[in-house]
Amino acid sequence: MDINGVRRFLTENDNYTILTHISPDGDTLGCGFGLCRFLRGMGKKANVVNGDGIPHRYDFLCEDYSLQDYEEKCVIAVDIADAKLMGDRLKKYQQPGAVDLCIDHHVSNTKYAKETLLDPTAGAAAMIIYEILSGMGTITREVAACLYTGIATDTGCFRFENTDYRAHLYASKLIETGIDFYSINRKMFELKSRNVAAAERAIVSEMKFFLNDKVAVNVISLETIKKYGVEPAELEGIPSVALTIEGVLAGVTVKEKAVGTYKISLRTTDELNASQICSDLGGGGHIRAAGCEIKGELSEVINKIVAKISEYM
Repeated sequence: MDINGVRRFLTENDNYTILTHISPDGDTLGCGFGLCRFLRGMGKKANVVNGDGIPHRYDFLCEDYSLQDYEEKCVIAVDIADAKLMGDRLKKYQQPGAVDLCIDHHVSNTKYAKETLLDPTAGAAAMIIYEILSGMGTITREVAACLYTGIATDTGCFRFENTDYRAHLYASKLIETGIDFYSINRKMFELKSRNVAAAERAIVSEMKFFLNDKVAVNVISLETIKKYGVEPAELEGIPSVALTIEGVLAGVTVKEKAVGTYKISLRTTDELNASQICSDLGGGGHIRAAGCEIKGELSEVINKIVAKISEYM
């Protein structure tokens, strides 16, 4: 489906459920709440659903938001490349034909929805949502704040390689609505609690290096999260830390989800394709940022991802 087709779809239908992925970040939530607020502004009914709940750091995206009561008729997934990324609590939407429309920017999208609007050249899914909504009416300040958050977080505050002229152009248009972009950037990229700062120090101090120091691995254990009393979402910056070290081509974050189950977040320089590496392990994502899930003992999990990276070096 192209953008005009999506605009017709949004105009002609109602009673939307908007799905966002587990371990939610600023892009999936920015897309979800931005689209939801716009649809409600059109007089439509819409709710945002997430299998993990909304981390506190994103509370500002859902101020004055409450669930509406209605019979669901249309399901839209935003920034979700694979149905399994909806999580165990939303398994009913993982069934074939359960999702009517997927709006995404991941090259690894599995085309699980009935219709898909995919633009892998977009630095953030929020950029695609902006393109859709800007042709349908006025984007309010509340919607703009959501979409700006999505663009800013997925481009690393406009530092990552996926940042192009469109990211800057759309951000400037959203800023024109009067959003407090300074506060958004400060919340997303600067502010952290003392507990989070302590947790980050502990994690980074245990960083391990492999393959002639070209691969750096950080581990976020359930014990660390419990010890410092932090939410996993508050440690989103850890995956990028390794790439700040000279000579490192791949930064790996191994996050314990449950005993024997680990989520892998991979960040790479332009010498390696993160999406390709993680796809081989049942995951996917972007060329420079991707992820997967691996089961086993911690040492086995680390060895498995390092060995896979080694194949591509």
